[in-house]
Amino acid sequence: MTDAFRRTLQRAGRELTAADPALGKVIARVGPAQLEPSPDFDPFHALVRSICHQQLHGKAAETILGRVNARFGDGEAADVTKVKSARLATMRSCGLSEAKALAIKDLAAKCLDGTVPTARALHAMSDDDIVERVTLVRGIGRWTVEMMLMFRMGRLDVFPVDDFGVRKGFTMLRKLKEPDFLPTSSPPGALITAKKLMPHGEAWRPWRSVAAWYLWRVADGR
Repeated sequence: MTDAFRRTLQRAGRELTAADPALGKVIARVGPAQLEPSPDFDPFHALVRSICHQQLHGKAAETILGRVNARFGDGEAADVTKVKSARLATMRSCGLSEAKALAIKDLAAKCLDGTVPTARALHAMSDDDIVERVTLVRGIGRWTVEMMLMFRMGRLDVFPVDDFGVRKGFTMLRKLKEPDFLPTSSPPGALITAKKLMPHGEAWRPWRSVAAWYLWRVADGR
């Protein structure tokens, strides 16, 4: 993390504390946010990792990712051209489901034909434009792109309202019980919906990525 980015995160913490005292207590307790972008990341490799991690425990996903990287690359990263031409059965032999194997093959094709821009091109695009382009890939939704925006590109005003941990953290932070926050038909322990959560992020602009990072800490019991 560069000194400049570290100072930016410190500023974000101060401004979020001023805007939201409840979140400020979390910031004081947890310390500075740990968001460390990788400006020179490879979109193909980043998104392959994300696809492998969809709906899987971290260790299991990393095992499968390691097999993909070993089978189609140098053990550290898969080669996009090898993945594009790979047989589906070979992809499946790495432990991928059929849906994930098809998604990764489509990702490879769309990286090669320019549908998914290079990292350099992505950095010149708006968040919404990046989401629009990258979600053209089979099996990649908004959440996957938002994680790339936050953790690879260092975009600091992303608000992943569909994320379970973010919704859980906000519900816990606010100790929500009021019907204004939760649907009246919600069962005990229900979380705020993405639709109802979205407007609450307005108070956290332009640091919603940082606020989300702290909501994850709340959800983890910190």
